[in-house]
This record gives sequence, C-alpha cells and structure tokens, in this order.
Amino acid sequence: MNPTRRNRSLQIFAMTAGALPAAWLIVLALTDDLGANPVERVTHVTGDWALRFLLLSLSVTPLRRLFGWRWVAPLRRTLGLTAFGYACSHFLTYLVLDHFFDWRLIVEDVLERRYVTAGFSAFLCLVPLAATSTRAMIRRLGRRWIPLHRLAYLAAALAVIHFLWLVKSDLREPLVYAAALTLLLGLRFGFWLARSRSRKLSPKEAKSQLSGV
Repeated sequence: MNPTRRNRSLQIFAMTAGALPAAWLIVLALTDDLGANPVERVTHVTGDWALRFLLLSLSVTPLRRLFGWRWVAPLRRTLGLTAFGYACSHFLTYLVLDHFFDWRLIVEDVLERRYVTAGFSAFLCLVPLAATSTRAMIRRLGRRWIPLHRLAYLAAALAVIHFLWLVKSDLREPLVYAAALTLLLGLRFGFWLARSRSRKLSPKEAKSQLSGV
C-alpha cells in the first residue's frame, strides 16, 4: 500500500474509533439506558474519553522515536482533535445540562472548587491547540507552533489532576492515567537529554547515539 493510501486509511480508522464512544452514548440516550443520572453519565464518559484520546495523541511521538513508526505521525493531530471534541462535549454538558447557563454558579464553581478549576484550565489549554492545528496555521506560526503545542502536556497534567481531585474514594483509574502521563513525560525528558548530549559529540558519535534512542 502506498503511503498516501495508508495515511488515509489510518485517518479513517482513527476517526471511526474516535466516534465510537459518542455513538454509544447516543444509542444509550435513545434507548433511555443512561442510568439514574444521565447528565452525570454523559459528563463522566466524555471527560474520560477526552483524557484517553489526549494521552494517545501524546504517545504518538514516543512510538515514532522509539520504534521508528513514522506512519503514526499523522495520527497525532487526529487524536488531539478527537480529544478536544470530547472535551468540548464534557464542558458543554457541564455548562448546559448540569448548570443551565447559570453563569454566577459556574464562576463560583471555577473559583471555589479546585477540581473544576483544574478541569476548566485544562480545557482552556486545549482551545489554542485546536485553533492552530490546521496546516495553514502551522505554516503561519512556523517554529512558534512547536512550543505552543507543548501546552498539550500541561492540559493532560491538569486533566489528570482534575480527575484525581474529582474522585472521592477509588483512585485506581486516575492513578493509571497519572502513571501513563508520567511515563510520557519521562520519555520526553529522555529524548531531550539525548539531543543535548548529541550536540556535544562529533557528528558520527551523535548519529550513533540517536539511532539507539
């Protein structure tokens, strides 16, 4: 399969996989099977999948660098936008269905409840990332695009903190996400350390070191 067709197939697969949780929620809503608290169910499901897809998007670069899987590179944007879509659904559920546009109560929530503060901050971090994810914006921003999109790590950290502070008793699931994010941050630090060391080596030595990372 040529690279263009393979990339297109991967994008279709990623978009289909990204749509499945939303489709399942719609099926549950249509069959009146969302449970005793439908709003809470939708809020939790959309939030969970926003975090999952965000972590998946952050795993693309480590997979490419560790295993030479260049074919996964185009999936980062697709997975990131999918995460943003679920984050928007999560926020809109909170805004519309949970608080019915009660702006006073929403502001109080953001200022006084630390888990809401963390979640809202994570969402704000994702907004500029989604807005600058197009090829036109990447060309327009040039090298500035890279440091801007490091906000994805901050967004993921805030989302994990949001989940940890939200859960009152069973911390196992948010701790799994925290461990995954810690691993991704550790790998990123390792790549940075390898690049720093390679700058101090001869070109031949640097190539040898980087090929082993």
